[in-house]
Amino acid sequence: MKRRDLLTTGLKGGLGLAGLGTGIIGAPAIVLAEGRRPEAVSGVMSGDVLTDRAMLWSRADRPAIMQVDISKTPDFAQFRRLPPVAVLPETGLVGKLDATGLAGWDHLYYRVRFQSPGDHRALSAPVTGSLPLPPTSARNVRFVWSGDVAGQGWGIDESRGGMTIFETMRKTRPDFFLHSGDTVYADGPMEERVALEDGSVWQNVVTPAKQKVAETLEEYRGQHAYNLLDANVRALYADVPMLAQWDDHETVNNWYPGELLDDDRYREKNVSLLSARARQAFVEFTPTRLSSSAPDRLYRRFPYGPGLEVFMLDMRSYRGPNSANVQTSSSPATDFLGKTQFDWLKQALLDSSATWKIIAADMPVGLVVADGDHFEAVANRYDGAPKGRELELARLLRFIRDNAIQNVVWFTADVHYTAAHHYAPERAAFKAFTPFWEFVSGPLHAGTFGPGELDATFGPKVVFQKAPPDGQKNLPPSRGYQFFGQVDLDGESEALTVTLKDSAGTALHQQVLTPTRA
Repeated sequence: MKRRDLLTTGLKGGLGLAGLGTGIIGAPAIVLAEGRRPEAVSGVMSGDVLTDRAMLWSRADRPAIMQVDISKTPDFAQFRRLPPVAVLPETGLVGKLDATGLAGWDHLYYRVRFQSPGDHRALSAPVTGSLPLPPTSARNVRFVWSGDVAGQGWGIDESRGGMTIFETMRKTRPDFFLHSGDTVYADGPMEERVALEDGSVWQNVVTPAKQKVAETLEEYRGQHAYNLLDANVRALYADVPMLAQWDDHETVNNWYPGELLDDDRYREKNVSLLSARARQAFVEFTPTRLSSSAPDRLYRRFPYGPGLEVFMLDMRSYRGPNSANVQTSSSPATDFLGKTQFDWLKQALLDSSATWKIIAADMPVGLVVADGDHFEAVANRYDGAPKGRELELARLLRFIRDNAIQNVVWFTADVHYTAAHHYAPERAAFKAFTPFWEFVSGPLHAGTFGPGELDATFGPKVVFQKAPPDGQKNLPPSRGYQFFGQVDLDGESEALTVTLKDSAGTALHQQVLTPTRA
């Protein structure tokens, strides 16, 4: 059944399209066999929120029509029903909808139902979600960030409460969750049982998709569907809008465009083909809004009132090959962002009137991340003048300084421990930049590693870090080395407080940043 046919059949079957109604949507009086009703199998999500619109998301267990009602109040005393969305196998049974016309709303409440085509009585139970809308005037703003989910063989162990750090983040009541990449580990198959050093067993929930590396579109979809089996994840996503980035493990470890794999686990060796499938699954299974003018673009920006704006980077899609990273002149081979994204970021930073410019990077600035004998991130372990990918970063930092762009802060994950780094020209080989902070968090639910080695080119200093003890790596979530960060903007003073936390919500380090005024 095609999308148009599904919607036509649903409308003939009695699907309502009320513009404004009461809170009563009429549960069917006739009791139907549950097998006749669709089911919302992965909860609901929201994301890519602007002051007047938000992406809403859900997923059914079969072809269906997604109904979405939105309201300003949780009782849905008055609501608006949005246009129906056909949910088909060709989109992974995912329904996504861009809810518009929200200007002036402080909070959005929404509920999702799925209807069987042609049978208006066969409705799923409603699943509800909510989200705060970004402010247009000064107020306090809070967000949380982290990354790296279900990696290194550590999946959902329901006997241990599942991915509990997501519930810890939810309880902080943030305005949004910045997911800094490695949203899934498509290259990391799981075993049902993993023996731990203390004699206990980690018992993974496993699905067919998690028992091999992902290669097909359906297998990549299965990676994302797996994380949504966890009740903690679904609860966070129902309450908190997400800004989602991708990194490498959504496709395969340390990938770059044009790479050919040398890995016997893969029948398909062409990484460009694998990444196209992975990207489709990522876009389908996250509340990511694509631009009609640039449908392949994953970098984007989100203002949160006069105090804060987030610039989401894509440090994966446009990079040159991983190499020794010591080229002395710029070329496409030394790109990390690529020219189009680099120019977009410069203009976006110039145009922003926000006090704080939050650069959401899926990889760190100064940490050395090796890929065998080559390098995966910006740094190259050569402490002198910029080389390789550092050349692009140096151009960006010089541009920020020369244009007096103030209060730029970097947030990242990727390296599976937490840290606060301060960069200053007086410590650096390259000196043409304004001092800045970089905060690192993660993993959310994956093996813990680190700490990493810092490259001195841009003068980083470790102000705080927490990682496993010497000689220990790939620690399970049960060891407690799981981390996220909380960022609080004071609406009056515009001070920005960054708190690094563990999975229990314990504050490990706090940094209060005072804005520089032009």
